[in-house]
Amino acid sequence: MDALKLFQEYMGTGLIVLWFLVSLLYLWLTEKRKYIRVMFLYVPLVLLLVFFNPLVAKIVSQMADGEIYYRILWLLPVTPVIAFGTVQLCGKLAGRKRYVGITVAIVLFTISGSLIYRNPNFQKAENAYHVPQSVVDICDTIEVPGREVMAAFPGELLQYVRQYSNVICMPYGRDIMVSKWTVQNDLYDVMEQEVIDAQELAELAREEACAYVILSEDKKLVGKMQDQEFEEFGRMHGYVIYKDSTVDLYYFMKE
Repeated sequence: MDALKLFQEYMGTGLIVLWFLVSLLYLWLTEKRKYIRVMFLYVPLVLLLVFFNPLVAKIVSQMADGEIYYRILWLLPVTPVIAFGTVQLCGKLAGRKRYVGITVAIVLFTISGSLIYRNPNFQKAENAYHVPQSVVDICDTIEVPGREVMAAFPGELLQYVRQYSNVICMPYGRDIMVSKWTVQNDLYDVMEQEVIDAQELAELAREEACAYVILSEDKKLVGKMQDQEFEEFGRMHGYVIYKDSTVDLYYFMKE
């Protein structure tokens, strides 16, 4: 595990970290109050020493996934240090110099990063839950008051279901999509095939006690789910909801 490489990736464009280091140096030279030095100088410096310590890096990589090592850097008070250092510096300026200093600081901070909404992984929220509307509508459709419901979802919806509902359960979670975690589930493997055997899917869904199976309308089925006693419960947002007609959720809820 290369701590320096992780730090470089954490830096992004590098400018924010540069202002952070400049602020640390400025506060080191000018700040005399002990409690301020502890919070804004000693704590960040100790964290950096820990992060770049080869022994610590080795121990963490042995006990956990090495890729999470960079999370130590999340503890760095980057924004508070920069803000405090800037306020301290501008506060010592007088007259127009103070306004010029504030303006320059704002401009520097503005150009030091990149607009997060340009990241292809971000998109405009469709609802207050910040999950795809398809997940909200599907979960609301299959929810049964008073009990949990097991459902098999396609991979592209997995990470959002748990964010929205705590009563819609799944036989596999988002971790199954991370190859290095080597989590395996036969039902998920079948769900992700381009061409799905309806009989195999139905059998595996019943083995996992799934009352519902949600499939993209684009998926090709060999055979019909209806022949396996899975009725079409609904269609929405490009997905088909199949319900196991042999399961009476309301009956079991009363029991």
